[in-house]
Amino acid sequence: MAEVETISSPQPTEGGWKRLSMLPSLSEVHATVPVPHKSKGAWLTMLAYLGPGLLVSVGYMDPGNWATDLAGGAQFGYLLISVILISNLLAIILQHLALKLGIVTGRDLAQACRDHYSRRVSFALWVLCEIAIAACDLAEVIGSAIALNLLFGFPLMLGVVLTALDVFVVLFLQRKGFRFIEALVGVLIFTIGFCFAYEILVSQPAIVPLLAGFIPRSQIVMNPSALYVSIGILGATVMPHNLYLHSSIVQTRAFERNHEEKARAIKFATIDSTGALFFAFFINAAILIVAAATFYGTKHANVADIGQAYQLLSPVLGVPVASTVFAIALLASGQNSTLTGTLAGQIVMEGFLNIRLRPWLRRLITRSIAIIPAIIVTYFYGAKGTGQLLILSQVILSFQLSFAVFPLVQFTNDKVKMGRFANPGWLKVLGWSVAIIIALLNAYLLFVTIFPQLAPGS
Repeated sequence: MAEVETISSPQPTEGGWKRLSMLPSLSEVHATVPVPHKSKGAWLTMLAYLGPGLLVSVGYMDPGNWATDLAGGAQFGYLLISVILISNLLAIILQHLALKLGIVTGRDLAQACRDHYSRRVSFALWVLCEIAIAACDLAEVIGSAIALNLLFGFPLMLGVVLTALDVFVVLFLQRKGFRFIEALVGVLIFTIGFCFAYEILVSQPAIVPLLAGFIPRSQIVMNPSALYVSIGILGATVMPHNLYLHSSIVQTRAFERNHEEKARAIKFATIDSTGALFFAFFINAAILIVAAATFYGTKHANVADIGQAYQLLSPVLGVPVASTVFAIALLASGQNSTLTGTLAGQIVMEGFLNIRLRPWLRRLITRSIAIIPAIIVTYFYGAKGTGQLLILSQVILSFQLSFAVFPLVQFTNDKVKMGRFANPGWLKVLGWSVAIIIALLNAYLLFVTIFPQLAPGS
């Protein structure tokens, strides 16, 4: 079959890994971005490493995150900004581990799992990850369809179908080179940032309560409803496909694979990742701030639906373009997630199964899996049903997350596999703590989703 390429099996090796040679992750763009010699200075080097962090940050501002941020701001004002901040710090730790795994071992997380675990375990992890990617794709489909409906009046059903066309857009972009994709994602991210900076200005938030929101307060834990929304924000913090994605795309940089250059690559990639994730924090905090300034303490305090927020923003704020700017940000968010979802799907399939599909075919399969349930729900239940489906997609993502986090922490702690780059003692403790906290929060979130009658405040 012309569309499928089988990768030859690598040979056994030393150093804690079973295979000596392995086709590079995203081989068509592997080591294609030049990195200047260290004598050229830190600024030029930093510029060369900028990009992967932006692609990863997209997962923290996709349409699936908007509902919890809207609900948090509308119901509790600025109280939960601290929860978004803590979530971001947890994400920074895990993304650092992911990039370190890729740079040090030359394997993405999927390849590392296939190398380390038995064939059955690897296959099970692949299935779970594919479900998570389909769920993430589902959030992108719904988010983009809602944005098209809000901006241009397209019926939701038509918007869902139109999202299939982005397969051809992605195919075109991949031919332009990886740096072009990074640049486009960056433009879309800054478009989202500009939109919400404008929304903050016109919503005129109260500065003192806003700044106080950065300080965690006991009210978050003591108020059952606030605790529930907080767990929703924390529990779905890290998108599982982001860990696979990041461990792969950091390998697009053409640096020497020796100890000194690996340490240098880890340093600059971590700066790139941390900076991009703090920008993602600004986006999520901005959504909450706008919701708090606009809806908190009013008769609209129960707003949690994206479409409803769009309809109310302009009338409540008295600014005609406020709703339009909100919808533009939503559309940019959905399209950004499409690009990174394509790459993540390719990485996961190649890494776990050792086979390759043409990117456009891989994307078409994944997008079809997401579109079918979206079409069915949209047809029978309309906008309300798509909103519920959006929430369900986040629950699925939360459930799968630990199956990516625990192997990541395990591998980067392993001195045999990582050598001198294995996590130091403090980072081992921190890594396992983050993994366990996320697992417990996601388990709780899944439980109260299945049994809503037992949720706090129900």
